[in-house]
Amino acid sequence: MCILFLAIDQHPKYPVIICANRDEFHQRPTKKMHWWQETDVQHSILAGKDLQAGGTWLGLNKQGRFSALTNYRQPQLFDNNKQSRGNLVLQSLNQHDDEIIELLAQTSSQYNGFNLIFGQLTNLSCFDSVTQRQQQLSSGFHSLCNGALDDIWPKMALGQRQLNNAISSQSTQPLEIEELFELMSNATQAQAELLPQTGIPLNWEQLLSSIFIISPDYGTRTTNIITLDIRGNIEIYDRSYNNKGACTEQQNFSFTIESNS
Repeated sequence: MCILFLAIDQHPKYPVIICANRDEFHQRPTKKMHWWQETDVQHSILAGKDLQAGGTWLGLNKQGRFSALTNYRQPQLFDNNKQSRGNLVLQSLNQHDDEIIELLAQTSSQYNGFNLIFGQLTNLSCFDSVTQRQQQLSSGFHSLCNGALDDIWPKMALGQRQLNNAISSQSTQPLEIEELFELMSNATQAQAELLPQTGIPLNWEQLLSSIFIISPDYGTRTTNIITLDIRGNIEIYDRSYNNKGACTEQQNFSFTIESNS
C-alpha cells in the first residue's frame, strides 16, 4: 500500500471513509481481494494476497478490525534480509490492540521501515517504525504515504484536500463513490521544486509524485474505497488496473460488523 486518505467523523452517515491505492511492480504476483480461508488465520479476513511473500497490504475482518501498511521510502537503509512487512497486517487483524502494540515494540526492528494503521475502524491507531511513535487517529482528515503520517508531500496534501471537498459537498446527500475513485485516479505529477527528497533518483521521485501512478513496470495496481456507516455496515469497493492504468476488474463486498462474542 502506498497512499491512504482517511476521513474520521467527517460525514453524518459515514463515520469512517478510507481511500487507498496500492502501488507495486506489475510483475509481482498478486491474488485479488477475497475472503481468506487459510487455517492459520484466526478470524475470516478480507484482503488481497501478495503471492511472493504471503502477506497483504490492506485488510479487514468481520469484527470490524482494519489494518493497512505503507513502506517508508528509505532506499539507503533497505535490507533484503529483513522479514516481509505484509505479515504485520495479518497479525494486526487477528490480535487485539494491546497484543499488536507489544509485538511492534519487540519486533519492529526486524522489518524495513513502515507505517501500520490498525484497530477497530472506529478506533484506529498508526505506528511509525522509524520514530517508534504510535498515535490514535483523531477526528478529521488524514493522509499516509511513504513517510510520516500527515506529512506534507504534494500528493498527500492534494488528496486530503480533495477528499475534504468531496465529503463536504456530499454531506447532505448519498456518498458518491465514483467521485472518490476519481480522486484516487489523479495522475497529476508534482512540480519538480516541490518533490520530497527521499534518496531515490529524480525521475523516480517525479513518477511517484502522483496519487495514481502509471508506468510499464511499476504503478497503481488496486484502489480500495471503504466506508463504515452509523449502523455498523461496511462497504468495500475494489478496483484492479493494468500497466496502462486501465481498470481491468471491479468487485464489491459488504457486511455488518459481527460481535466478538
